[in-house]
Amino acid sequence: MMTAKNMFAAMVSAISLSISAHAAEIGKPAPAFSSKDAKGVDVSLATLKGKVVVLEWVNHGCPFVVKHYGSQNMQKLQETYTGKGVVWITINSGSKASGSFTDNETFLKISAEKGSKATHLIADESGTMGKAYAAKTTPHMFVINQEGILVYHGAIDSKKTTNAADIAGAENFVAKALDEVLAGKEVSNAKTEPYGCGVKY
Repeated sequence: MMTAKNMFAAMVSAISLSISAHAAEIGKPAPAFSSKDAKGVDVSLATLKGKVVVLEWVNHGCPFVVKHYGSQNMQKLQETYTGKGVVWITINSGSKASGSFTDNETFLKISAEKGSKATHLIADESGTMGKAYAAKTTPHMFVINQEGILVYHGAIDSKKTTNAADIAGAENFVAKALDEVLAGKEVSNAKTEPYGCGVKY
């Protein structure tokens, strides 16, 4: 049975996520953030104005993440688009209580082992950044244009499976959105349903 205290906590959580979901709206300024990355470098959306930014939520224990990292699909995307000047930020919003939190040292170690080409790694233990964007899954992908406007959020691609063999036949929504933004075009498919493991706040 849910106690009054638990019910109140659930209501507060739902309200918080509802506000965050409204804040991360396509065509509107992306929610501001300011944090230190795993190397201690200050990262903020304000200082990235003029750059295209990708936010990627990750949990390396998730089989959907394993699909994209084990196949090198995510690393190839990171390398391709950071090579075109895109800033790629990989975020873990898992809490210590959930067991999915990754401290900075571990995050750097795992990312190096996986061959990550991300520009920054952020361990969002408090979940502040994740909740601001209403990040639901790992992976959950966001693209922010040069003016700081959110132009895409959702799934990495069109095949909602854990099977790496499905990557070749999938439409990569993130690559398409980035190509359109970099070409000065409007993103033709700005919102899709993310798939993966739930973010463990």
